[in-house]
Amino acid sequence: MYTTHEITPEEHALWYSKASVDPKKHLLIYESNNEPLGFVNIAQVNDGGVAEWGFYVSPDAGEGTGRGLGDAALNYAFSTLRLHKLCGQALATNERSIRFHERLGFQHEGRLRNQHFDGRTYIDVICFGLMSAEYQDRAQRTTYE
Repeated sequence: MYTTHEITPEEHALWYSKASVDPKKHLLIYESNNEPLGFVNIAQVNDGGVAEWGFYVSPDAGEGTGRGLGDAALNYAFSTLRLHKLCGQALATNERSIRFHERLGFQHEGRLRNQHFDGRTYIDVICFGLMSAEYQDRAQRTTYE
C-alpha cells in the first residue's frame, strides 16, 4: 500500500524470507480452479487476538474475485485463527479499497491525517476494524437471507 516503486525480485525475496518464518504472519494465496488470483497477509499484532491484514488481487482476475478473496480471508481469520479483531487500512484516495472494506462489514475506526507522503503530497489513511462477533453475526444473516 505504501510502496510506490516497482519492487525488485531481490526486495521481494528478502521480505518473503523473513515473513515466511514469522509465526505471527499468515501468508495465503487465494485460488479458484487451481489458478492463483490473489494474496492475503494476516499479521497478528498482539497475543489478544488482534491482527492486521493486507491483500492483493491479480489484475487479470475476473469480476467477483475480490469478494471471494475477502470472504475466504475473513473465514480463515475468524474461524481458523480465531481472531478477536481484524484491522485494515486504506489510503483515502483508494475509494475501491474503502468500499471493499465496507462491503465486507468493516467499520470505520479512524482517519490518520496526512499519514502517508507519496513523494508529492500527503494522503490520509483510513483505519478499519472488524470484530469476530460482527463477522459471525453478518455471516449468520447472510446464510439465512
